[in-house]
Amino acid sequence: MGLSLVRSRALLGLDARPVCVEVHLANGLPSFTLVGLADTEVKEARERVRSAIANAGLEFPTNKRITVNLAPADLPKDSGRFDLPIALGILAASGQIDGARMEGWEFAGELSLGGELRPVRGALAMSLALHRSATAAGPATRLVLPAGSAEEAALVPTAQVYRAHHLLDVVERFLPEQAAEAGPPAADRWSRLVPTALGKAPAYADLADVKGQAAAKRALEIAAAGGHSLLMVGPPGSGKSMLAQRFAGLLPPMDTTEALEAAAVASLAGRFTLDRWGQRPTCAPHHSASAVALVGGGSPPRPGEISLAHHGVLFLDELPEFPRSALEALREPLESGHIRISRAAAQSEFPARFQLIGAMNPCPCGFLGHPTKPCRDTPDQVARYQGKLSGPLLDRIDLHVEVPALPAQELLRGGMNEPSAEVRARVVAARQRAQDRQHSANQALAGRALEQHVNAEPEALQFLQTTAARLGWSARSTHRALRVARTIADLAEAPAVGVGHLAEAVQYRRVLRQPG
Repeated sequence: MGLSLVRSRALLGLDARPVCVEVHLANGLPSFTLVGLADTEVKEARERVRSAIANAGLEFPTNKRITVNLAPADLPKDSGRFDLPIALGILAASGQIDGARMEGWEFAGELSLGGELRPVRGALAMSLALHRSATAAGPATRLVLPAGSAEEAALVPTAQVYRAHHLLDVVERFLPEQAAEAGPPAADRWSRLVPTALGKAPAYADLADVKGQAAAKRALEIAAAGGHSLLMVGPPGSGKSMLAQRFAGLLPPMDTTEALEAAAVASLAGRFTLDRWGQRPTCAPHHSASAVALVGGGSPPRPGEISLAHHGVLFLDELPEFPRSALEALREPLESGHIRISRAAAQSEFPARFQLIGAMNPCPCGFLGHPTKPCRDTPDQVARYQGKLSGPLLDRIDLHVEVPALPAQELLRGGMNEPSAEVRARVVAARQRAQDRQHSANQALAGRALEQHVNAEPEALQFLQTTAARLGWSARSTHRALRVARTIADLAEAPAVGVGHLAEAVQYRRVLRQPG
């Protein structure tokens, strides 16, 4: 009889919780039982582990009663990440490796039938969890991962990550003392990865590619400087999608914390690649996406597009064509910056600090207000189309801007347009002023902090009061206009918000164009 303990991690949202893989070998009828609220993918590990151990030339205890417990028992476990720790637990319980030498190590990896290790999703989240739980007392826990997962886990500072390619590479590292005289595994099969930040600068599309549209470019600059959401309205082919695709290039460079948080969410969904490290994500789901696809869900819960756009851009083209339930689900995350998904088995919370960029036509045919093409929709059709966007959702979008059709002569005119680098320099300077003043972007100002830091002149406040009363604005709309005005003042390097700054902010709160 034998008992062994091997440590791993289970993912519940972005929280990688410790899991202890307990393996017990006993006499009795041969069997292989796996308990501990394991999903189907985990239960299938029995066949993968059996074949991997046998094909690696090791001994599988076929004449024993094998019981594997994944503790804690009430924590859901999914994916093939437990293949490697289960295999090591069986080998340790049968005396083929030294279980005591695995103290202070954690393992994750899927096994092929031949014993090769395959990458698993969420490796970066596991490494982050170890980094956060590390204390000055005692040595840091070391993490063993397959090639393809170890590289992303090694991006975390202070991480002790080891890369292995095959089950035998790990087994050779933990052989009993008397059997380990041959030395450690070859360096090309087993190696420690040093945490290093990738030096490649992110590549974004350049704003200079867009001809004309000065008003829309100005709105993009304000949105980038203050962290505001933006809605662009215009006819087909006016450049709304081109502008949105270049918005991420106007945002300040990501710091290490932001890059790690964004990469951890992408790793959890299996979308992270090393060449996208430090690049602000731009997620552009199709308008047929459901509410679960946008905000996340499933069992166990997985992140949606708003979380995958964390610290980046969520671009919703053809905004009124999205399901009403999907759009309404965006209201709370736009305010809070996170999303909590509740299911019967568990609750998961994902970050969702994204900038929403929406684009839409003014009417079903798209040509309402076009200078040359007449609109063929009735007023009722236009009202129904625009009514797909609820008032509360529009109220949460800081900037509304029209993107008109470009005349042919302006579209074909040569000359240089302002590149993204010049706009980004002004955005970075404005963001830094806000950080120095209130330690947050202007979009996050609320309550007493808004009153304290907006620093509006008395004439400007009187102008805003008159405008809000005449247009029937809600308290949210009024405060959003103040935040946008504060951003405009920061771009102008003005210490106080004046009437001119508020007048420009007010024009971005206009309602959608109506027929007639």
